[in-house]
Amino acid sequence: MSVFEKFKFGLNKSSNKFSLGFKNIFEKKNIDNETLEKFEELLIEADVGVEFSSELKERFKKIKIDKKIQEPKEILKILAEQLSVDLLKYEKNLSDFGNNKSTIIVISGVNGVGKTTTIGKLGKLFKDRNKSVVFGAADTFRAAAIDQLELWSQKIKVDIVKSNVGSDPASVAFKTAEFLKNNQIDIGLIDTAGRLQNKKNLMEEYKKIANVTKKIDPEAPHDVILVLDATSGQNVINQVEEFNKIIPITGLIMTKLDGTAKGGILLAVAKKYKLPIFALGLGEKEDDLQIFEAEKFAEAFVNEN
Repeated sequence: MSVFEKFKFGLNKSSNKFSLGFKNIFEKKNIDNETLEKFEELLIEADVGVEFSSELKERFKKIKIDKKIQEPKEILKILAEQLSVDLLKYEKNLSDFGNNKSTIIVISGVNGVGKTTTIGKLGKLFKDRNKSVVFGAADTFRAAAIDQLELWSQKIKVDIVKSNVGSDPASVAFKTAEFLKNNQIDIGLIDTAGRLQNKKNLMEEYKKIANVTKKIDPEAPHDVILVLDATSGQNVINQVEEFNKIIPITGLIMTKLDGTAKGGILLAVAKKYKLPIFALGLGEKEDDLQIFEAEKFAEAFVNEN
């Protein structure tokens, strides 16, 4: 399956609903104000967000669409081009990580977004790009999380730093950073416990996990990735806001896009916070975490083919 086919398959629920609604709106020949209003409503229903939906509507007002190509399919192509232009700036090249120095990446997010599985899949993506990787099992609240990460480490043949359930998560983060430096590993991926953004004590502990790595490298953590669940809809906006207050987020991974018809939430978050999108979770299989590619995402989202 090609990368585009994976995007198309993973975004199937979102794209089918959106493209059907789009074609119903643009089936008449005249693109008037009523048509554009319905277009904006469709974007909002897809969780693209009020602000970006309004912006896209205004752009379509200014775009002169040739009457000869006024078929919905052709107009979808124009929309895909518009989205692609917006999203290109949020692409992130994973091959650049760990080129010049060891890179410590803290993975964060609320309960149930799939952080541990995402770390395993992300580790594989780095390994596929010839990067050495170590996992840090700093989610010490759940034995299952430690066991799961260990299984992933065995599966993709990378090192893991772990401790007992209930031990200090910051200690695991410190030892991971130390192992990374001493063994000249390219990438360290530190798992953290799922924490609700409104629980102050848990969020302070999360801050401690990130800050303790500075004892090994003053510039660490080099990246803080927030994992978001696409099925949570507009609630992910609040998550970005709250986590960003504790430690500045440097990038996003959105999971479970295959399980929602409102994949537009990725567009809303990217546009609002201007954060790089590292990857997208498009299914449960090992290879279903895909590097974000703006053009392929835009084409798959509008389902122009």
